[in-house]
Amino acid sequence: MSMREPDADVIIVGGGLAGCSAAIVLARAGLTVFLMERGDECGNKNMTGGRLYGHSLEKIIPDFAKEAPIERIVKHEKISLMTEDGSLDIGYQSGKLSSSPENASYTVLRAKFDAWLAEKAMEAGVEVIPGIKVDHIVVEDGKVIGIESDGEEMIANCVILADGVNSLLAQELGMKKELEPNQVAVGAKETIRLSEEIINERFGLKENEGTAWLSAGDPTLGGFGGGFIYTNKDTVSIGIVATLSDIGYTDVSVPEMLDRFKEHPSVAPYLEGGEVIEYSGHLVPEEGMAMVPELYRDGVLVTGDAAGLCINLGYTVRGMDFAIESGRLAAEAVLRANEIGDFSANTLSYYETLLKNSFVMKDLDEYKGFPTLLTKRAIFKDLPEMVDDIAAKLFVVDGKPNSGLIMGIVESLAQRTSARELVDFITILLEAF
Repeated sequence: MSMREPDADVIIVGGGLAGCSAAIVLARAGLTVFLMERGDECGNKNMTGGRLYGHSLEKIIPDFAKEAPIERIVKHEKISLMTEDGSLDIGYQSGKLSSSPENASYTVLRAKFDAWLAEKAMEAGVEVIPGIKVDHIVVEDGKVIGIESDGEEMIANCVILADGVNSLLAQELGMKKELEPNQVAVGAKETIRLSEEIINERFGLKENEGTAWLSAGDPTLGGFGGGFIYTNKDTVSIGIVATLSDIGYTDVSVPEMLDRFKEHPSVAPYLEGGEVIEYSGHLVPEEGMAMVPELYRDGVLVTGDAAGLCINLGYTVRGMDFAIESGRLAAEAVLRANEIGDFSANTLSYYETLLKNSFVMKDLDEYKGFPTLLTKRAIFKDLPEMVDDIAAKLFVVDGKPNSGLIMGIVESLAQRTSARELVDFITILLEAF
């Protein structure tokens, strides 16, 4: 440990889900924790609206949904393959989606939710220090011993980096490489106000029920990415996520994609008469296991989005539950190190062990082939066009002879992809699972 007297046992950089989760666990165990947040308050810089799978936070705050500012409980799933004027939708609704707090998921607005979680951290004894931009990590004799902000240093036994996908501090330490365009997506999102009654009526929901709707194809004009819609209490979160390396596939910008998505004939009726009250952009980690950086060194751990812990499977997006779990496990590793008074990389490696034994790394490993699958144009362009053509053959009746379902599928496949490309696509799909 440093010869300098520490200002805190642990300094956490970033007041999002990972940072706050780690802070709560550490403070409850009696450690002195400083939580540094560059926004005026936690959540101030996070405009993401999306879906939180509750199982991770249940381990830290049981029955959190009874007091947290959740928007709705997701009980309706919807996936769409869209063409310019068509949409093939797959819907699922069931009590199984929320039969217990452990398997329930919620739509949330992170600005409100993160502020609440920071309040829980303060109740646990965490000193939340907002409005502070951490400029550098302080290193002494090869060991991280604190942070520097505006020329002033704060010293701690351990630093936890939870500063988001583009963690400049982890890059400064050489633990994380500069992001590659294929590793991240650009998200553009609007929050549109509608009354609770209108949302319930248009989406077919009962009180407090929510919908999670993901779509691919036309939202990104066949580029890698897709559209999302989440119902909140009296607003709808709608947005586009487009992989950065594929932005040049079309000359339509991401904000313009969002405008097109809102005007799609399958989407526009849900939003009619709504008022845009928020617009935001966000970087999203996309490459899964392949972009997980060095997770620990002497005196430092990397968590959440900063550690690339996110997975997009097309039918669901996981990131918030990964962030919370990684924050909790980072805290467990720090508590173990504190017990023996050793914050070396050797001791902190326990964090990686915990992660590898958790659902976080197991899920990332299980779907490590998915990023490769999602670079296939067939998913975003050919497949939506094929299913649209097949659906039209099934449902359009105009008095002309019908070639039949099987022949219609064969004809649609033959028109849009070679046999070799189809075999490659199926092979990658099987490998991904």
